This record gives sequence, C-alpha cells and structure tokens, in this order.
Amino acid sequence: MENLNPDFLKEKYNLHNAPEVGAAAKRTEERTGEKVPQNPKDQIQNYLDRFTEIIERKEPGKRERGIEAIKRVIDDKYIIKPEEIPESYYENQRRIAREQGHGDVEITDEARNQLQEVIIKDQKDSLDNWIDYLSSKDATYPDWLKYFAIRNLLGMGEYDKEKKQFTKRSKGTVKPFPDINREALAYVLDAIEKKHKGIPNDKDPEFQALLQGENFAKLYAWAIDKATPESEKGLTNIKGEWVKYRQGKDHMPLVESLQGHGTGWCTAGESTAKAQLEGGDFYVYYSEDKNGKSNIPRAAIRMQGDEIGEVRGIGPDQNLDPYIGDVVKKKLTEFSDGPKYEKKVADMKLLTQIENKTKLKQPLGKEELIFLYEINNKIEGFGYQRDPRIKEVIDQRNPKEDAPIVFECQPEQIAYSEKEIKENTKAYIGPLFKNIFQTNIEHIYTFFPESSIKKMEAEIGGKTKKELMKEMEKNKVWISNYAKSMIDNPDFTTSKKQEHLNLVRISVKDLGFPNGAKTDKIYKKAQGLGLELCPAEVGPQLRLQYLDQPNGDWFYIGMKQISDSDGDPSVFDVFRNGDGRLELSDIDASPDRRWSGSNEFVFSLSRK
Repeated sequence: MENLNPDFLKEKYNLHNAPEVGAAAKRTEERTGEKVPQNPKDQIQNYLDRFTEIIERKEPGKRERGIEAIKRVIDDKYIIKPEEIPESYYENQRRIAREQGHGDVEITDEARNQLQEVIIKDQKDSLDNWIDYLSSKDATYPDWLKYFAIRNLLGMGEYDKEKKQFTKRSKGTVKPFPDINREALAYVLDAIEKKHKGIPNDKDPEFQALLQGENFAKLYAWAIDKATPESEKGLTNIKGEWVKYRQGKDHMPLVESLQGHGTGWCTAGESTAKAQLEGGDFYVYYSEDKNGKSNIPRAAIRMQGDEIGEVRGIGPDQNLDPYIGDVVKKKLTEFSDGPKYEKKVADMKLLTQIENKTKLKQPLGKEELIFLYEINNKIEGFGYQRDPRIKEVIDQRNPKEDAPIVFECQPEQIAYSEKEIKENTKAYIGPLFKNIFQTNIEHIYTFFPESSIKKMEAEIGGKTKKELMKEMEKNKVWISNYAKSMIDNPDFTTSKKQEHLNLVRISVKDLGFPNGAKTDKIYKKAQGLGLELCPAEVGPQLRLQYLDQPNGDWFYIGMKQISDSDGDPSVFDVFRNGDGRLELSDIDASPDRRWSGSNEFVFSLSRK
C-alpha cells in the first residue's frame, strides 16, 4: 500500500506527539532492534505501518486476531460504558412507555441492563462495520486517509436528514455511530487525496468551500445528500442492458456512470474504480430511465482475474434489490464460477417471496420459517451486511407462535424452564443447566430463534498425524503454518482406537457471557454444564468430516491449548472462507484471552 501523506496527519492532528505513536515506536524498536527515526514523518508512518501489517496478513487466523485486537482497543475507548449512559435516557424510556399507554413503568435493574446491552451492541456493530470495511481489500485508500476517516467518525453522532448534517458525539451519546455509505465515503476520500496531489476536484462551489476546511463530517454529509437512491417505483422496471468495462482500461466512464445514483458502491470513487479495473473486468447492469435510456445502475459483477470477485446490488448494504435477482442469475451462468453464487440468488428470491407474503398477511410454512429464522443455514445475499429485510419481517412475527410450527409439535411440548421439562418435551428454550445435553430433548435454544445449540458428531482415532495431513491435502484443505506447527507438536496425539464423539457447538453468549469472557471462564462454565474439552485431534478430524461447512462459517475447538511455532497456547479454528475454501487455522487461546459473545466453541459431551 502506497503511503502518501503522513505530513497531512502531522499538520492536522499533531499526531507525531500523540502517546500512541510514541508507544508504537517503542514496540517497533523492541521487536526489530532498530530505532525509529525521531522525525515526525517516520514516527507517524511507523504508527500507520502497524495497522497496514495487520490488515495485509495472509493467514486468516492471524489477520482476524489483529483486527479483533484493533476493535477491542477502539471499543474500550469510544463505546459508551453502562455508567456513562445518562439518567435522562431512562427517563425518556419511561415517558415513551407512558405515551404508549403502559402507564408509569419502573425501569428495573434488569431492564436497565437490557437497555444498556442493546445500546452497547448497536454502537459496537456500527463501529465494527467501518473497521471491517476499511480493513477489507475493497478499501484501496492510503492508510493516512483511513486514519482520517476513522478519527473523525469517532466524534460524529447521528445524521440529521432535515438539516443534512451530523450531530457531535459526546461522552453520553447513546446513538450508534453513523452508517457507512461507501459511495459517499469514496467521494470524500478521493477529493481529499486529489487536493493534496494538486489534482482538480468537483467544481461545485459548495463542495469546494467544504473541501478547503477538510471537515470530514460536513463533506460526508454533503456526499450522502448527493448520492440519492432510486425510488421504489423506478426499480420495478428491470428492462435494460449489461455493460462490460474491460480490465486495464480507463476507469472514468465507469465512475461517471455511477456517481449521483446512490448505489452505495465504493466503485463510484475514482481510486477504487481504478484499482478494481486493474484487477479484472467490471460488469454493470443499467435499467432504463423514464426516457428509455439504460443509465440507472442496478447490479454489478466485479471480476478478480478470471473469477468473480463480488456481486453487488443497490439494496440496503449493497444487497440486490427485490426485482433484479433473475437478471443477475441469468448473467452468472456465463461465468465458470457462477454456480457458487446461485445460493445467494435463490436466497434473495425466497426472501423476497416471504417479504411479499408478509405484506399480504399470508401465513408462512415450516420451511419458510426455518429459512427466515436461519435455523439450518445463514441467508446469503450480495451485500456487505445481513439483508435488513430479514429483521424487518421477523419483527412482525411472534416467535413463540412460530416455534411449534418449526419444531412440528404442540405448544405444550416446548419447555421454557428446567421445571417444565416432561417426558414428551421436544424443544427447550431457556437458560442452560447441568447435564441438559445428556437429555433426549431434540431442540435446545437459549433464545428462539437466534440462539440454537447445535449438536455435532465426529469420528476420531485410527489415523496418524501424517495420514491426517495427507487426507486434508487430498481434500484441498488450506492449513496455516501455525496449525501445522501445532500438529507437529509432541502434545498433539492421535488415538489408535477409533471412537465416536458427540459434540456440542455453543457460543460464548449462550454459555452465559453476552459481553464475552476469558478462556478459563468459558472452559469452566462449559465443564459445569457437563461438557468436556475435546481431544486435540478433533480439530483436523472435524475439518475432514465437515466438508459441507457453509461459506463464511467458523468455530474454535474447545481443547487443551497446544503451543504453536510462536509459543502461543493455541486451539484449532475450523473455517470456510467466503470463497468456499476449507481451512484449518489456529488462534491464541491463552487463559486470559478475552472472546466476544458471538465466538463459538465445540466441546465434547461427557463420555463417563
């Protein structure tokens, strides 16, 4: 990544004198034995290089750990703490309840905790969206511009649509961080970069005046207002044509065709479009406007070499809009790797069908509910984030009424506490208790439908280390060097005797730690529920026996830690990336390592 302008950060923020920059220089000296020059430019660049090194790591496990560490540092400093939530917020909740006819509602400690959890989670999710995007391959901006964007974002409140501006963020702000609009962001960062390169910019006088002040919040608000999305009525017309922009050709015709249409695509930015066209061809489908001209961008297929890099639409979070799915599906048949995108097209089509039935107040069947609640598989779309229609439809339903349909049982066959469990209980929804997994209950949830406890199986034993490695190679499993070093470690052993294991896949949140917990607490809680640590060979064995793992799915093996080649006490990570590659990696699982509530572990059922 080309590092263009650390001087910009020196002049704007006096960054070279910041404590974190000095600490970064000290860490570099300790790690390399080489002293970082004292001049401001080198000090700042050394600080930025640390982030660049993390996001460009080739091993997914190491990269993920680094990015999670960055998130933790930022979260700890900028996400509101429970004690910082102002009392006026709770008073406002009481007022809303009274206005809705609930009378004078007392905000109990339990209610406060629930409200605090929602506020903190929303802030974390909204901030993580920015970090995830700016650390992705799609964000081709120089590192100093990424720092500029994040630093300013941390001081921004919500967007006022009437005033077309962002409020300022204070210590007691309960609102999430602003949504990320990739098109608007690309427009702003391109403009800043051009200005410092001496390249002419947008001639709009209002924008030029804002650009001189380099106020990110004002520039971003202006760009959001400019990127106006197409109306729902206009989207029903799907007649149009595909246009191919060839690899290595001038990127400006592509940029100019997108700007001002509100696609939300970062490709509307010049630097991003140029970088993407250098990587492969770019296809855009344009539907006709009211004059019959095909100039409204609706979907895009970006190639990375000879393979599909991504598919994007103009729906929320760049998912396909409800009308364009068949057009994209037909186009994908022209590419050799198009079939792997068929599930996404099918999912979007079924979600649209469910959305339409919901609008017409028609009942949903078992299979539709299983799909909607993502009980067996995640709904896959083409956007960066989960399709918002899922939540919109679910918010209109009553999970307690849907549960008997999903489980094909009577309402009385569902227990919501340990005391309610009977001989004919088919499903349990509630807090976990000791030895619950040794019962014959078919479905176990802590909350329905979002928190299902999955039972798995694995065969272990009968294979040597070399045989495991050879079989993974045969099945085209990518194994990180650190995972290989764990298998080579004498502490990693395989059993000569074959054995069938019943396993439980469970999240840290479902173990009772919604805000996350350290490794030793997670292990202790699991063992208290009647679970055991897995033998180490469960990692590679389960990798071989779970070849149909969904894309983007991963979990960690709850096992006694084994040192990797760096000496870190690690566990295995069973992962399938977004491109479908099966992986076996590792992750540091030191006893005091803190995990998020969404992290999932696999433990063994007690064999006693």
